Amino acid sequence: MKTQAPQSSSYDVVIIGGAMMGASAAWFLSDDKDFDGKVLVVDRDLSYENTSTMHTNSCMRQQFSGELNVRISQFAADFVKNLPRYMGNDDRVPDLSIRSFGYMYLADNDAFADVLRESQKVQLAAGAATQLMTPEQILEAYPFYNVDDIVLGSINLIDEGFWDATAVFDWWRKSARERGTEYIENEVVAVTKNAAGTRVESVTLKSGEVIACGQVLNASGPRAALTSRMAGIELPVEPRKRFSWIFSAAEPLDRDLPLTIDPSGVHVRENGGGTYQCGAHSDIDPAVDPEDFVMDHAIWEEHVWPVLATRIPQFERIKVTSEWAGHYSMNTFDHNAIMGPHMEVENFFFLNGFSGHGLQQSPAMGRGTAEIMVHGAYKSLDMTQFHFDRIPAGRKIIEKAII
Repeated sequence: MKTQAPQSSSYDVVIIGGAMMGASAAWFLSDDKDFDGKVLVVDRDLSYENTSTMHTNSCMRQQFSGELNVRISQFAADFVKNLPRYMGNDDRVPDLSIRSFGYMYLADNDAFADVLRESQKVQLAAGAATQLMTPEQILEAYPFYNVDDIVLGSINLIDEGFWDATAVFDWWRKSARERGTEYIENEVVAVTKNAAGTRVESVTLKSGEVIACGQVLNASGPRAALTSRMAGIELPVEPRKRFSWIFSAAEPLDRDLPLTIDPSGVHVRENGGGTYQCGAHSDIDPAVDPEDFVMDHAIWEEHVWPVLATRIPQFERIKVTSEWAGHYSMNTFDHNAIMGPHMEVENFFFLNGFSGHGLQQSPAMGRGTAEIMVHGAYKSLDMTQFHFDRIPAGRKIIEKAII
């Protein structure tokens, strides 16, 4: 790795990890009129080639079972659809939209159908437009499905689907840099605390520099536990491998394919031009090395393709055009975000463990992180339930809509 040296030996905020979460936090810090500090973003690879950000499905949904998760995605939808306004009406910023083909959850048993019904109540109360569908209604709207085993479906066709996350990511970095945020390609290899162990005093870079810092933000994605461990904090986040495929169909569907979550766990969505994107993981889902991006081709042949062809018979004749492995930053405690300050190391903050729904949560999470770092409290959505202190207390957040 070719390292870059920082311009200064001291920063108000050091962000470790510059992908989607780090970029969001850096931008929202730069956008806070009450913050005029110096920010350094350190990332091992500023191409972000192997980040979760670049391996994403790039979709958003409001179909969560917890109200706060619903509202977090609602803010993301508003942010994406009004990006120029949020960016200060900069005429260089593109107008974006959400391709709202929706998420289609398919329940093949009464217990899961009951979960969809209960979740819909939460979603409707928060203002989402989730619809429950009988198998007959599903077939009428989407005749390509095989619903012989399906009890109930759930879909939302408003602000739920594909969005251009790369454009948002690029503009967060560009705008923050123009406002003075410094990005360097380097690696934090050590964190030094004060004698009492209550504050981080400095971080040490791979290139040797020791950087004094007022606050540190762990936005290290699948490497989050390694970063926290340098501060003496054990974090229940580990890389879990997720496989993706783009395929073309000999008989393309005659309408958009919602992001369909099959009861098997395989998910597939519209990709455009007669192509589709599919995702899955192995039945045994171990933690992997952060550098492990090796495909498991047997999963496609033995599991994914048979599921696709059964659920959508027109997908019996398909051809894979590209494939890749990426990582979820899996929070093994409760599969929800870990954010806010540590209870004892008071200037060490988390933005970790999103377990596959981080991209769509990044606008609200970056905004909330900036608020808690600058003001010591949340000014918009109250994110307190996501704080690290719930982990040693054993206080799990139950979210039933994890893909």
